[in-house]
Amino acid sequence: MEVIRLDHVSLWRRTQEEFSYDLKKTLLSVVEGKYRQPARKLVLDNIDLVVEKGEKIGVVGANGSGKSTLLKIISGILKPTSGIVRVRGQVAPLIELGAGFDGEISVLDNILLYGVLLGFSRAEMKARAHSILEFAELEDYVLVPVKGLSSGMVARLGFAIATDVQPDILILDEVLSVGDESFKNKCKQRMDKFWDANATVLVVSHDLEFIQESCDQAIWLSKGKVQLVGNASEAVKYYLESVSSTETISN
Repeated sequence: MEVIRLDHVSLWRRTQEEFSYDLKKTLLSVVEGKYRQPARKLVLDNIDLVVEKGEKIGVVGANGSGKSTLLKIISGILKPTSGIVRVRGQVAPLIELGAGFDGEISVLDNILLYGVLLGFSRAEMKARAHSILEFAELEDYVLVPVKGLSSGMVARLGFAIATDVQPDILILDEVLSVGDESFKNKCKQRMDKFWDANATVLVVSHDLEFIQESCDQAIWLSKGKVQLVGNASEAVKYYLESVSSTETISN
């Protein structure tokens, strides 16, 4: 059964220059007749993609190729400039661990809030809170505001929540290296359960060996375009060949 479909999806985003172009500078440049439209960049270019239920798909490509943006589009964090995105099922995105937390409220309240945003009731999340805190090793920080946690603790909390709720679709962006070696092993064991279950998983990782060993298929992105969707080993092979040829040309 089809759970994710992207039809002709493109995304234009403002450059950092435009983000830093404040109102005062804009008005001044208009008055002086020097105003120019800030640059925009095509981040995703006419993407077509179909993902079936239960598939484990890796996303590979160079930095800046659009991998994280693709996951954000699928997760609903970003809206495409054009094209259609259809997603069927409950999605838990682990793209920027802890990005959805409120630093001013407690760890417990953030667990409840995060869960509600994923579509669970407060009662369900209260019932899950103990196991989440235990996995994240934050039992002693229940009432501490999230802003009082280290970045590693926040990452552990985000991973614990998103994987405890057992979503239909799990979106992972370079999050398998959370915490120390002991916690990484816990993460791997939990991820193994997702791989053995019927959950659909999309994962961005620079660990190409992991992609080849763990994923059914892979998507190779380059400059916002899909270069290949196919067998994970094949996609990684062609991606590495492209990197090698680029390095040869530059040398």
